[in-house]
Amino acid sequence: MTQAKRYLLGMLGRLYANQDCAAAFALELVGERWSLLILRDAMFRDYTRFSQFQKKLGIATNILAKRLEAFVAAGLMERRQGGSSGEPAEYLLTQKGLELKPVIIALTHWGDKWVEPGPVLFTNRADGQPVTLQLREADGEGEVAVVDIVAQRRQPRPKTQR
Repeated sequence: MTQAKRYLLGMLGRLYANQDCAAAFALELVGERWSLLILRDAMFRDYTRFSQFQKKLGIATNILAKRLEAFVAAGLMERRQGGSSGEPAEYLLTQKGLELKPVIIALTHWGDKWVEPGPVLFTNRADGQPVTLQLREADGEGEVAVVDIVAQRRQPRPKTQR
């Protein structure tokens, strides 16, 4: 069992039965109802404090505390103690957490198209131009249509000694 699987099993007490899939493992960490909304607010609203997340989302404080604790334990966020005079702690995204940004963008674009358009347009900070996600071949040569993408098994990785 990999270290990530052991962590997830310890955190949630279960994994998706019979799933050997990175998507299933990722969902154990960020697939809960509030998780992506917390990460969205950290990414795009620059929220860093418990009170900001709680006020905006209206999430129960015990649930928010558990989610933030799990994000810190998984390396998606780091908790920094507040400065002097009892300033509250901050929860800052790590690079690992920031790399979920395309997931939020893709989910939002899908929702805009198939559910109901939302109020957000994602743009480039530098020039304000709208951004979109594209599926491209690994060499960057060409765009790939959704219908043309299939899943193939990877070659097994060699087992490492722990």
